Amino acid sequence: MVRARPSMQELIGRRRRAGFIGRGGERAAFRENLDLPPEDERHRFLFHIHGQAGVGKTFLVRELEQTARERGALTAYVDEGVGSVPEALSALSREFARQDVEFKKLDRALTSYRERRHEAEAVAAGLDSTPPDGPSPGTATAVRAGLAGLGLIPGAGPFVGAVDPAQVAQAADRLKRGLSAKFGSQDDVQLVLSPERALTPKLLDELESAASTVPWIVLFFDTYERTGPFLDHWLHDLMTTDRYGALPADVIVVTAGQQPFDRARWGGFADFMTEIPLGPFTEAETRGLLADRGVVAEPVVTEVLRLTGGLPLLVSTLAEQRPADLEDVGDPSATAVERFLKWEQDPARRAVALACALPRSLDLDVFRAVVDAPESDALFGWLSGLPFVDDRRDRLRYHDLVRETMLRLLRRRSPQQWRERHEVLAAAYGGWCEEAAEGVRPDALWEEKRWRALRLEQTYHLLCARRGTELAMALARVVQACTWEQAEGRRWARMLEEAGTAADDTAVRDWGRRLREALADDQQGLGTVADLLSSRPGPDLTVRALAYGLLGKHLVRRGEDAPGLAAFDQGLALGERAGLPQLELARLHYGRAIAHQTLENFTAAMTDLDRADALWPDTVEILWERGETQRLAGRPEEAVTEFERALALDPAHADSLACRAVCRHALGQLDEALADFDRALDIAENDLWTLVRRSHLCRDTGEWEEAFADLDRAFALAPDVAWIASERGDAYRLAHRYEEAVAELGRAVELKPDYASALASRGAVHFELRRAEEAFADLDRAIALVPDYGWALGRRARAALVVGRTERALADLDRCVALDAAANWARGRAVDLLMRCGRWTEALDRLAEADRLAVPDLEEERAEAHRHARQWAAAMREAERLVLREPLDGTICLALAVGGCEGQEAARPLWRAAEQLLPWADLDSSARAYTRCFLACALGDWPTADAVLTHILAEKHDWDDLALLAALLTELLTTPGTDCLRLAPRLAAVESARDAIQARYAE
Repeated sequence: MVRARPSMQELIGRRRRAGFIGRGGERAAFRENLDLPPEDERHRFLFHIHGQAGVGKTFLVRELEQTARERGALTAYVDEGVGSVPEALSALSREFARQDVEFKKLDRALTSYRERRHEAEAVAAGLDSTPPDGPSPGTATAVRAGLAGLGLIPGAGPFVGAVDPAQVAQAADRLKRGLSAKFGSQDDVQLVLSPERALTPKLLDELESAASTVPWIVLFFDTYERTGPFLDHWLHDLMTTDRYGALPADVIVVTAGQQPFDRARWGGFADFMTEIPLGPFTEAETRGLLADRGVVAEPVVTEVLRLTGGLPLLVSTLAEQRPADLEDVGDPSATAVERFLKWEQDPARRAVALACALPRSLDLDVFRAVVDAPESDALFGWLSGLPFVDDRRDRLRYHDLVRETMLRLLRRRSPQQWRERHEVLAAAYGGWCEEAAEGVRPDALWEEKRWRALRLEQTYHLLCARRGTELAMALARVVQACTWEQAEGRRWARMLEEAGTAADDTAVRDWGRRLREALADDQQGLGTVADLLSSRPGPDLTVRALAYGLLGKHLVRRGEDAPGLAAFDQGLALGERAGLPQLELARLHYGRAIAHQTLENFTAAMTDLDRADALWPDTVEILWERGETQRLAGRPEEAVTEFERALALDPAHADSLACRAVCRHALGQLDEALADFDRALDIAENDLWTLVRRSHLCRDTGEWEEAFADLDRAFALAPDVAWIASERGDAYRLAHRYEEAVAELGRAVELKPDYASALASRGAVHFELRRAEEAFADLDRAIALVPDYGWALGRRARAALVVGRTERALADLDRCVALDAAANWARGRAVDLLMRCGRWTEALDRLAEADRLAVPDLEEERAEAHRHARQWAAAMREAERLVLREPLDGTICLALAVGGCEGQEAARPLWRAAEQLLPWADLDSSARAYTRCFLACALGDWPTADAVLTHILAEKHDWDDLALLAALLTELLTTPGTDCLRLAPRLAAVESARDAIQARYAE
């Protein structure tokens, strides 16, 4: 195979390395380390190079990288071009790919991360916090919890004051549940919530595989003073803990920055690391470099030593010019450019050297925008070989020290030309931005990586060209960048600081510094930025309006809904005054709608969404959120209309299909609902929320096999998600598969010990299994976690009725009424309980209140109240009304009223009629037995009564059933014509059993 000729860049690199002088001790230590096996105690796994700017850190890093490659090592180089751990991993993968080693698993995970990261935005913006069916605490509100590890739960600063940690934790947990439902894979959830924890093990697996093919793998992290704030903790965990897994022993890490390592973090690991503090060249090294360039005249060498102080970059710059006498030597720290230009006779090259310092980095396109010359491509190759120009694979960058010197010279020499050249570059980047935006919706531009990078550089040159006038514009774009992603915000903060330094604009530089310092904090950074910018003084309102929008968004996500709403109010008020573009106003209205939605003010939410839709029509996300708001407000028909509008724009919008299916299910359109669920799962086959909701539909249509198939599939996708375990357990409960329900709900509680809905559901199952103490234990815990948990309170009231804890039952029923949780049922049960306890005054007062509120289905209670007051005609009227709804119960009430008024003999035909209705009544076996026992006593069928009563008392029985039977028998005992001698002992047996239960479970 014919070997390819080396590229221009390779040839330039070889020549430059061939002339590398100095740092002999450092290079030797690194080479010797490559000769030592990892098991040797002298081997070092980490080298940290540090020293001031211009001291030669990057040159040394490049030399060490070449040394490692000459030993057969696989290497990767990362610098300040990355803004987060995932971006660093992506850079490592690209570096390895250039050496024909592809990290395919890591690349796939990174691609998935980028996709999931922004899908998660939609989840956080429209997550239904509670399934409307089943024992879920809270109401159906949308959760905006935020993404831990991505800055989605930042501190909001003094705007909100103290934050309830439990509230934040609950919001984060609900987000995790929502992401689990959306993605269908716990791995994907972890990928979004803690990307470094999900991605780093993939890196380790790839390194392990690569390590078997090469002697060493060396990772270089340059400009660590900029990347360390977000990489250092990760790198420390990677190398010193098993948090991510095992790092191959033949990996060596080299970091280079201006500061020494953090002693508090790394101080205990001195035995496996080497610090390389770089100072200026020694006199011998300086003389050696000068001699290598032919500079040997002692007066010249002495002057170079004096002027440069041994700073390698300055020594190299002067040495390249090969000064022959003292007149050729100037002050390189102030006039390095003049010194270089003096020895470059070609005026085109002289101009290029200066002009190319203006952009922060160059590729050939940028170079052509700077250099308007026919031979520009050749000049680009020449520029690449200069000693202060670093060729970083795809772009050229001047060394910071040289570039800063050149920029000062250009700015001071001709301010007008400075402005004009930056305007030209800004226009060039602006044109490229327009090209990158072609075919992209304006609301999706920040998703385009190339557009973001071009926009960043365009803004840099505008700041440099228009000193003192473009800060507000730049800060507005900073807010947009932070809204997109914190790592992007870091790039913009750094750009502002560099633009302020280049243009000598103190305000721009200081804002860049403040924002950079704020964004170094992953957890608190975005909230701090929002606080800083929303409180920024000055006449320009745009920045403050956008900042309030950012603040509101993050407050709502962390569960601070009311302060978030206030922030959006501020943002919109300022935005209207500032004349924000329609897209930005639409985003503010959209954000405020989410805040209203979480506060269950659905009318206000729809008003904001109406405005957002009018400002920015035909946006799927806005239309979907309108549908969600209608759905959460309990308006399924209106919700379907909105989802259909979204689907008209994007027929494959899986979320709209799934949510429309839920609404159609609620509307009884079962076939259409199933079709929507099926389509949604064809598009997003592993969407857990859709699988669970389809299981609800199958459950309601009696297709239990299909229901459990969906839940089992969800379990296979997310075996460790507590929400899925709770859903499966609840399905077992509803299917009366109680032991399986206990097991699965127990698993949910193991996964999440404070899972209130799983505890409540398990308590309900224990109740069905007649395990009273276990039922109360679970229900008590659930209510302690969520005191206003209406479903659990209702279940505990039922359990208390079963065991005769009447005061507990009454208190829980009253709490249900106060919460409006099944209030009508609770009112009726409370009246019935008070009657069973003989508390007639209270019972009658509550019954009157229920009548005032038009509580339905209380004919039986009213009939009993009338009989108690011996108002026979009124009792008969209520009983006749009840007959129309419940023939058996109504006939019994009518018989009791007739018997009380006219005697037992007159009621006998009604008792016979009730007996004939019994076989056809919809009763469970227990209720049927109690009714049969009572009817037998009413008809004087004592053998049947005794047989049934014996059976009842032999089985496990409930206090409320026995209390009702005792009350009916007591009333029958007072009916004229009743055989009291026979009935009395049977009533006594029932009362004794009733009281025994109450005594057994007394609190």
